[in-house]
Amino acid sequence: MKSIRFALLFTLLGTSFAIAEDQLASSSWPRFQAPILSESGEVPLNWSATENLAWQAEIEGYGQSSPVVGQGQVYVTSISGPNKEKCHIAAFDLASGKKLWQHDFDSATQAENTNYISKAAPTPIVDDAGLICFFEGGNIVALDHAGKVRWERNLVTEFGAIESRHGLSASIEQSGNVAFIWVERSAEPYVLAIDKATGKDVWKVPGIGATSWASPRLVPVDGGEHLVLSGIGSITGLDPATGKSLWKLEGITGNSTPTPFPVGKGRFLIGATQGRGEESGGGGKAAESNGLVEIKKGSDGSFSADYVWRAQKATSSFGSPIAHHGHAYFCECNRRAVLPGS
Repeated sequence: MKSIRFALLFTLLGTSFAIAEDQLASSSWPRFQAPILSESGEVPLNWSATENLAWQAEIEGYGQSSPVVGQGQVYVTSISGPNKEKCHIAAFDLASGKKLWQHDFDSATQAENTNYISKAAPTPIVDDAGLICFFEGGNIVALDHAGKVRWERNLVTEFGAIESRHGLSASIEQSGNVAFIWVERSAEPYVLAIDKATGKDVWKVPGIGATSWASPRLVPVDGGEHLVLSGIGSITGLDPATGKSLWKLEGITGNSTPTPFPVGKGRFLIGATQGRGEESGGGGKAAESNGLVEIKKGSDGSFSADYVWRAQKATSSFGSPIAHHGHAYFCECNRRAVLPGS
């Protein structure tokens, strides 16, 4: 059993602990890297097992995903068992921490439960209809806010075994009525766009064929959005309506793990790490791949992407960079925060 602490949750949400109680029911944290909920009050600087906690609750097994919040509930995913046999989705009351329901089911893929493979790493998405959860074993499950299954899929049955070094960790991205699932497995990787109401495919295209534990991210551009995928050695932009590849930025090192972070129309931060065992990175050059990238549309209607600036010293380790009030932040494993530009 593992504990989820309310103060830690609010740190993950990037918001103030001093959020008013009457705001809780309307608060929403719909996906990984979601927008800040509130900036009221002061964020506590000290944390402990008892200090600055509103509540804490036990969860089944272990989960590496971020919690999501919708309609006054906190949703958490986790796995358990020596071979990751069981998947769990639990809901807690946001105000009190009371456990409201839990949904358990068998994993589509069993793999030894070790520290070297992902454990319920993909973060779910939530909207007014409910939540959609993706597990690295190949299960996709859609539930309503009361915990009732709306639809479910087994990607192993549909598209074959999922084998990936250290497992998958790509969280779900969403836009309107569509959810995006990225399965960058060792052989025949793919990206899915699925209808959130029915679970049926909108489109399916090949993945990028590179090691990645990053998440897909929608970046706003003139006239719409691009679905941006970062995998070791390159970053690719897809048309979210069709899955068509629109551009590719190559010559990057160490970008297998940090997720692109949108910072305005056509721009996003990208992080890179020295890492351990990076296939084409390291050698002291990862910092050159950390920076701000801009997507541009040419006179012929085609798109391209290139760096606006590159960091001189910053590397992201395994975390994604973030931006706030005109500043870009990169955090390294040695716990040094770097502010390369504004």
